[in-house]
Amino acid sequence: MNSRLKDRRIIIFGSATGIGAATVKRLTAEGARVCAADINLAGAEAAAQAAGNGAFAVHVDISDEQSVNEAVKTAVERLGGLDGAHINAADLRVIMEDSDALALDLAVFDRTIAVNLRGHLLCTRAVVPHLLKNKESAIVYTSSGSAHGAEPTRPSYAMSKAGVNALMRHVSSRWGKEGLTANVLAPGFTVTGEMKAQMEANGPEAEKWAQYFMSRTPHTRLGESEDHAAVVALLLSADGRWINGSIVDVNGGSLMRA
Repeated sequence: MNSRLKDRRIIIFGSATGIGAATVKRLTAEGARVCAADINLAGAEAAAQAAGNGAFAVHVDISDEQSVNEAVKTAVERLGGLDGAHINAADLRVIMEDSDALALDLAVFDRTIAVNLRGHLLCTRAVVPHLLKNKESAIVYTSSGSAHGAEPTRPSYAMSKAGVNALMRHVSSRWGKEGLTANVLAPGFTVTGEMKAQMEANGPEAEKWAQYFMSRTPHTRLGESEDHAAVVALLLSADGRWINGSIVDVNGGSLMRA
């Protein structure tokens, strides 16, 4: 592993599991000093401990402005500043209730927007003033291919992710001249460690589900959290400095677009 992120000070929102936990591990392996922030503090602590290199965890509820501000304050105090942020948190507990525009419970819509979109704005507002103190800083947002694809279900999720894409474009155009780049990681279907456990527990039905997504992916396998962590590392490093305002599709080719 190279050291292109050596001593870069980075906060990761949504770091206890999946892509976030893999990113904590990847960034520290490349030399970064990382604050792992998550509503699941125990999970974030485990991710930080496994990553090593002085990584530490803080609690954050990104739907709550005070919680976000306190988490960023702690990160800045302990790291001595910020050079990068990965805003990755989402509430996936309600995604199975995200039906269609007619049947949708508006409480599900409101919760999805509160975390997946408004929460990303709150994180942005908290980190940008610190990132602007460094003329080579970066934000990476986690969006989704669902912001560009069409589905008969999950309108709240897709709308929230389309909003994240718009937020990223605003940040990149507003502060790019001041040295802050902003980009979006847009994952395709990804088999996280948690999903693997669920698939093993659910047997044949889970296998059918995985086969469905595999049939739609022109690749030899489905995505894994580490695939996305590698791209986040690139976008937060000097190697990614000329990438700004972009949506990077990491999906094995399941969604191809100009």
